Amino acid sequence: MPLPFLTADRAFEAADDVALPFDDRDRWRRPYRPGPWRVGAAALLLLLASYVLFAAVIIALAGTPGAAAVVFGIALAVIAASLRLLRMGVWVSAQGLRQVGFFTTRTLPWAQVVAVRTVQQPVRWLGLPRTLQGQALTLVRGARSGGEPTPLMTTHDADFLGRPDAFDRAADTVEAWAAEAGH
Repeated sequence: MPLPFLTADRAFEAADDVALPFDDRDRWRRPYRPGPWRVGAAALLLLLASYVLFAAVIIALAGTPGAAAVVFGIALAVIAASLRLLRMGVWVSAQGLRQVGFFTTRTLPWAQVVAVRTVQQPVRWLGLPRTLQGQALTLVRGARSGGEPTPLMTTHDADFLGRPDAFDRAADTVEAWAAEAGH
């Protein structure tokens, strides 16, 4: 079964001369592949879920269906968490820009985007409180939203840690989407 949220469109890598080589611009897409840290964490969660599912089967065979249902529910929650972890990131389409977090998703129409730019600033390492000097792709919204730059992705998050070229390609692609939308 193909999982479209795991792969970025490979057309960007194939066509270097075209900034936005997509046929269907109305479809939400992530302009980069998930990084090895994110995929590794999701794989570990899925491995944990397989053990929990096996425990649910053993509990069900032991004759306590209520406890088996609880453990099965825990396994489903772990699977849902790993899939949500893989879905996190920045998504773009003709409608706007979407930032998918673990618990929240924010969608911003291109009309409300003032600027998308790459800046050198202190960034959080893998989302932890520790900060390092790095690059961040920031989003500047309209004056009604405060106008403060919001970091969309950084060189030290789970998708780009140790992959500066991938960050540059992804940042360029998001900036190209914003430029095409007129910002």
